[in-house]
This record gives sequence, structure tokens and C-alpha cells, in this order.
Amino acid sequence: RNIKLYQRKLTFYFSCMEKSPFSTTDLVLNNNGSVYHLNLKNEHIADTVLLVGDQNRVKQISRYFDAIEYHTENREFITETGLYKGKRITAISTGIGTDNVDIVMNELFAATHISPETRCLNTESRKLKIIRIGTSGALQPEITLGSFVVSEYGLGLDGLLHYYTVDFDKIETELSGAFSKQTDWPEKLAQPYFCGGSSNLHAKIAHDMQTGITASGTGFYGPQGRNLTSKNTLDVQGKLASFRYSSLKVNNFDMETSALYGLGKVFGFECLTVNVIIANRATKDYIDEYHIAVNNLIKTVLERI
Repeated sequence: RNIKLYQRKLTFYFSCMEKSPFSTTDLVLNNNGSVYHLNLKNEHIADTVLLVGDQNRVKQISRYFDAIEYHTENREFITETGLYKGKRITAISTGIGTDNVDIVMNELFAATHISPETRCLNTESRKLKIIRIGTSGALQPEITLGSFVVSEYGLGLDGLLHYYTVDFDKIETELSGAFSKQTDWPEKLAQPYFCGGSSNLHAKIAHDMQTGITASGTGFYGPQGRNLTSKNTLDVQGKLASFRYSSLKVNNFDMETSALYGLGKVFGFECLTVNVIIANRATKDYIDEYHIAVNNLIKTVLERI
């Protein structure tokens, strides 16, 4: 039912927009027709996209490719597309934060859905599968360092999705209401929102991983409850760790998942985040050498795609 609804919405969207070219300031393109920041065209992007925050992790992924067909980089955005055991895969670094994910998701949509020649929507659409491989800090004491955690839902504390029209489902709406009520979330901050990840990708890639809610903050320090000054007054960590909705709880913190899941709903992409836990905020534990665990997660995702 959800797929049919998405198709009807997309058909209506295309019928309204396909003959209306996007302006040069709304859709910024490079001289070769590639999208502005990512420097990508439609043919450079595989149906399966792996996102990482750290630029160095693109090479951690592509070193397992049998062949690399395309490489480009601009600022923090590095992309390599290649073949892994016959599967075509694109790896992209986003840098840190929901603002960067906003750029990446919009430009992936633009590159795969808008003609650079006419600046109009293509008559055919592509439904990308996007998996984010990252590192994260746990909020629950029982989550062990080095373990893999999948984000069943993203909790957005960033406010980014309020700039878009999104059709939240019943559970996502209930989660938002329950979270604001239970935590007495301050009205002066952005209204929290919840978006679910792809159940198909979850079942295929992360069926044996710890699952729950991942909260995405607007920063690494104050917005995640790190207090380097007495002027930080909001107990973000305590509010998140105590939240419960049925069997769901907030397992971990990152800075990208809410934007990934929210914009995935906007553009009709399947999205999933899997993280290696490198710190536990509840027990105050941290591992310096987490690169082996990240590499193991990369190999796991590649094998299961």
C-alpha cells in the first residue's frame, strides 16, 4: 500500500513539475552538468549507495571493490563507484552533520531525477537504497563497545525536516508526541521528529544487530549533553536515555540519521543506518582503536547488500 501511495504521489509530482525547469539558483550545476557539491551525474551513481561521514572510509569500502569505475572529490564529499562481487555500489563521504546530509540527499535526487540539459524532472524515477555506515555513542549501559547498532527510527533534534513537507505515519507521530511529553522537551528548541528506516534493508542487512532509536543532534558538544562549560543547562543525555515507547528506547547518538531517514521519505529512497559503538555515555567508556570494528561492519554490509 505504501509503495502504491508513493507511486501515485510521484506520478502527480512529475505531472506538475516535469515541464517546469528548475532555475539556475535552485538547481546549481557545474559546467559539465554534474550537481554542484557532489560533482555527480546520473550515470555515476549506483542503485545502492553507502554513506560514511569520514572521507577516509570511502577508501575503506572501495578497497574491497573488484574494479573502480568512477572517482571524484570536492571539499568533504568524496565518491567512488565500482563493482563488488558483480554488484554495482557507490560510496560517498558526507562529512559531519544533518546539514551535510541535506546537501547529499538533495543532490543525489537531483542527479538521478532531473535532466541537466532541460532542468526538468525525468519521466522515469530511481529508488535508491542508501545505507549509512558510521560510529556512534551509546546511551544505554548494556550496549557494549564495538557492537553494531541499527537505527529502527531516527529521532531528529535538529529541526531540518521542518523545512520539508513530510507524511509521517501513525507510529512516528505517536513517538514524537510521547517523546515531547515524557521528556518535557523545551519549546524554545526545535520540535523533535521521528522517521523510520527501511524495514527491507533492516531485514536484509541488520537482522541480527541491536535495534532501537538513534537520536541526531545539531552539534557534538552542547546538543549531545557534553558539558565543557557551566553554561550548558539542559540534561540532553538524561532525557534521551530515560525515554520509553513500548519496547523502544533511544540506544545511541549520532549527527546524521534523522536527516537521512526524513529526506529518504521526501525523495522516496530506502534508507538505513548501522553504527559501530565506540563510546558508552552511560558508563563513560571509550575505545581509541575502533577501526577494526568499523572495517568488520563494512565487510558485513558489503556481504549482505
